[in-house]
Amino acid sequence: MSRTLKARIASLDGTTKDADLPLKRMYNLGSATRDPNTAVAHQQEVAKSGIHIAFDVPAPRIYPISLDAISSEDELFVQNDMTSGEVEIVLYMGDQLYVGVGSDHTDRALETVSIPGSKQACANHLVPEFWPYEEIRDSWDDCILRSRVDGRLYQEVGVNAFIRPEDIIAILRERVPGLPEKDFLVFCGTIVSVDKALGFGTEWSYELDTPATGRKLSASYRVVDILSEVDPGYRVPFFNPKRENAA
Repeated sequence: MSRTLKARIASLDGTTKDADLPLKRMYNLGSATRDPNTAVAHQQEVAKSGIHIAFDVPAPRIYPISLDAISSEDELFVQNDMTSGEVEIVLYMGDQLYVGVGSDHTDRALETVSIPGSKQACANHLVPEFWPYEEIRDSWDDCILRSRVDGRLYQEVGVNAFIRPEDIIAILRERVPGLPEKDFLVFCGTIVSVDKALGFGTEWSYELDTPATGRKLSASYRVVDILSEVDPGYRVPFFNPKRENAA
């Protein structure tokens, strides 16, 4: 299975071009920090909500994601009010390595039961523009990730907290047998929020800021709880009721 991702490629010289990027596989990573201790705060953050990391699996943990779960639309459909975004570096491996930014929007209620399932339940949100990594490799560690929810700062972190893009690709090639040579997308993990607690809200925005070049990639989206559209008296519970009460 494959699909085409419509995007722009922007270079430091100011030129841009539209591109139809073939997409064969997509992955989300967890605990993809250079120093493993840096990831502990986020692990503690999610544990407060009953979400427990599979520590017996070596970090960074890899979550294969269906190609259907990608969006750049203004609205993102969810099925409860316990969801939240995570600003992340996004890599596209094509004819060369490209960098971008996205939001790994996650169903936190489902995450208490299944982390892989929660990653699939909501779409990955993506800014449909990428930069050639080679052009900013030398200044990469100066870049900053930020996100906001309902107008308040939610996350702010330098990309130097995370494994470098070329090393992410090397890790995937080692741990994912049959990984395509190219045409795959990787969301590269997140870090603790500024107030060290999961945030919930409706209006999300995020960005990748590059102080060395003065460029930014940014996007915003609104979450829509489609389950709430059904009258409460006719709404099927998000979690299955006890078997004896099931219709």
